[in-house]
Amino acid sequence: MKCLPFNFTFAAVNERSFILNASRVTRCGVKINTYILMERELQFTADGSHTLFIPEMDEHYHSVNGAVQESRHIFIGAGLREHPASSLRVLEVGFGTGLNAFLTLLEVEADGQRLVDYHTVELYPLGLDLIDKLNYGALICPEKQELFRSLHTAAWDCSVPITPRFTLHKIEGDSNRVPLPEQVDLIYFDAFAPEKQPDMWTEVLFNRLFALASPGCIIVTYCAKGVVRRMMQSAGFLMERLPGPPGKRHILRGRKAWK
Repeated sequence: MKCLPFNFTFAAVNERSFILNASRVTRCGVKINTYILMERELQFTADGSHTLFIPEMDEHYHSVNGAVQESRHIFIGAGLREHPASSLRVLEVGFGTGLNAFLTLLEVEADGQRLVDYHTVELYPLGLDLIDKLNYGALICPEKQELFRSLHTAAWDCSVPITPRFTLHKIEGDSNRVPLPEQVDLIYFDAFAPEKQPDMWTEVLFNRLFALASPGCIIVTYCAKGVVRRMMQSAGFLMERLPGPPGKRHILRGRKAWK
């Protein structure tokens, strides 16, 4: 069975699952308990893929107009496919459900020519009880759905080879405070919306990301607000506004000039 191109649409359906996470995660071989006191609801989006909704924040992890098509459009189409390098270091701000990482992994495996060193930051990791309810693996690429789970079972704060072409390094913590990799070629900026998580959309953080970026680095985000574009531009990125996925008019992409 081939991985689905995912260009079809579903009627939106909400399937609620109220989950209070108490997960046990592994960090470099040491198991620790992590308690996340936020309720999440499992919901379907318009393309048939799942998203999560946090009632306390009134915020979704992905677009209700289609989680997979949004991630493919923004992070794969406008980001990964636009970088010419055969070996990439990716930094993702907001691991969340792991959807962006999974789509990147599938793209790399299908291409067969690239190597990706994928670093991703998450302050509130999801528990496996919730991860196992998400339909991304079965819906997108059934024969590789075990790889989706492997992204979540991989130890934190370590480099873990997921495949010979894709290495994952998950970082648990706040992107404003934790050590981040240098010489980054591609940045997926996928934090919650600025009005929900304002501390993640600051000049200080964008300046830090620019300093960590290698020449030619691409940064992409779903948020096209003028204030965000101006902060990224002030940090040094050469910004452009691009057409967005269904339900979103525009997205932003920036580049660090080649020297």
